[in-house]
Amino acid sequence: MVSASWPEPRRTPSARRHATSVKIMVAGGLGVGKTTAVQSISEIATINTDNWMTESGRPLDALADGQGKTTTTVAMDFGRITLESDLVLYLFGTPGQPRFWTIWEDLCRGASAALVLADARRLETSFPAIDYFERDADIPFAVAVNRFDDVLAHPVERIRAALELPEHVPLTTVDARSRSSVARALITTVGHSLRQAVLASGGDASGAGR
Repeated sequence: MVSASWPEPRRTPSARRHATSVKIMVAGGLGVGKTTAVQSISEIATINTDNWMTESGRPLDALADGQGKTTTTVAMDFGRITLESDLVLYLFGTPGQPRFWTIWEDLCRGASAALVLADARRLETSFPAIDYFERDADIPFAVAVNRFDDVLAHPVERIRAALELPEHVPLTTVDARSRSSVARALITTVGHSLRQAVLASGGDASGAGR
């Protein structure tokens, strides 16, 4: 059972040898909080490929008003979190700009699930990621709306309607700066992936991922 309160990571060779490793994508548009989320929860020093945002690139890399973002991911972010002593998640954050989408297929290879982050102030930036996982990738996904400044711009159900999300796709909120909040979003994502796997095998998914 996966819970929101996990023990400290067990770093013994035997524990790591018997752990189940799961690859999770953290996707979404530019500036939705992917890098922050991976950094917030990773138990190891994260690997990122940030480059400085330039003035010439700002027309292409539009951000919400008031966002002081100065760097952007151009390849991926990488982190790791042990949710349970026998469950390790490897997190791969995708770049958000359209000109870097060509590497998504390589990044997503072998992934079991995806967490799509959204910004309620710029929902249109989430459409490409949602479309990708709905139509082009056979990967179950959940959506989490980042609460910038701990504020949600619109009610969750209005956001679901705007994103045209099917009812079976989990939709939640997250504070990408908070380790516990990101953990809950990832637990939701893993649980959804487990239920989809059970359904695909013809089983009863009512208790899967709880």
